[in-house]
Amino acid sequence: MAIREILRYPDPRLTLRAAPVTMFDEALAALVADLTETMQAAPGVGITAPHIGVPLAVTVIALDPAAERRVYVNPQVIATGPGTIRHVEGSVSMPGFTDEVERARPVTIRFQRLDGTQAEETADGFMASCLQHEIDQINGIFWINRLSRLRRDRLVKRALKSSRG
Repeated sequence: MAIREILRYPDPRLTLRAAPVTMFDEALAALVADLTETMQAAPGVGITAPHIGVPLAVTVIALDPAAERRVYVNPQVIATGPGTIRHVEGSVSMPGFTDEVERARPVTIRFQRLDGTQAEETADGFMASCLQHEIDQINGIFWINRLSRLRRDRLVKRALKSSRG
């Protein structure tokens, strides 16, 4: 296990769609271990392989540091509920910057487990938001693209000013 370097916004690799995982082997298990350690060190509640520059459709989520991590390989949203939910979101690739994002609730996803078996899961509340956030990242959609243009432009301006010192 190793803590990996996290790509920082506006790295263009954060806007690329990740490739599906086809090999469920020790290398994938090692990647998931690295993602878990990197997420905990960041700290964050979710991380994807693209966050560390690995263009594979893998995410790890742990809403609470004491909770067991959840691993989703090749996740995709297959259904959304009729309502929406708003949560403050941010990213390990843009630390210190957050804004409120509106997302579907509930959400049902299809994914593979670390051993390659197929599964489905329905989530509501914060978990639904986190799943959609990380699946967006896997699909090359950085979270700020879910903000209004005005809010996104203000946030980006602050973030870029902050990164210059």
